[in-house]
Amino acid sequence: MIKLLIFDLDGTLADTGQDITHALNYALEPFGVRKYSLEETKAMVGSGISKLLESLIPGDSPVAEEMRNNNGQKPEDLVLSRFLEYYDNHLIDNTEAYPQVKETLAKLHGFKKTVLSNKREIYSKRVLEGLDILQYFDLVWGSDSVREKKPSPVPVLDMMQYFQVSKSETLLIGDSNFDVEAGKSAGIKVVAVTYGFRSREYLTKADEVIDNFEQLIEVIPRI
Repeated sequence: MIKLLIFDLDGTLADTGQDITHALNYALEPFGVRKYSLEETKAMVGSGISKLLESLIPGDSPVAEEMRNNNGQKPEDLVLSRFLEYYDNHLIDNTEAYPQVKETLAKLHGFKKTVLSNKREIYSKRVLEGLDILQYFDLVWGSDSVREKKPSPVPVLDMMQYFQVSKSETLLIGDSNFDVEAGKSAGIKVVAVTYGFRSREYLTKADEVIDNFEQLIEVIPRI
């Protein structure tokens, strides 16, 4: 019997893509990088923003080279600080809960419900609070509150240990290959949603694949 439901945030509970895209483009602006589209951003994010931003700074950027040569400042520090500066002030400008998320969470009685996100914990909580769904969760962990980030199984196992539940009593719900890999590596069942940041082809190893969050009501008893 399932006792613990572990939810991903971005792409699973909330459509955060547009605000992340705006923050990413603002962060990269000094380096002369082209603007990334919403779909491009959704395809790139998932494993943590710091490494992603660093990877998008062009190696031949005059600004980056000048920073390294003249004042020793790291371009990756600047791009991250700009991202956080923007995102902190525009966290939920365009962010919304996916259809039926709030209604379904309200119906999921008798479970411990948690959020495990690769977004920082404070931002995860602020998004959930801003969408008026924070109250449905017993625990929220972000990238800075875990020993390792998804796709590592470590944060999943740590969360199971926290609630003293077994593998057969735990279910992870997410939208990406990072979620599926984390859950399967931890030895638990995984439900993948198709409406998030990854297409169905990335979700083939999930135990169940759903197209609407409300389908969890039917899927959980079956699992």
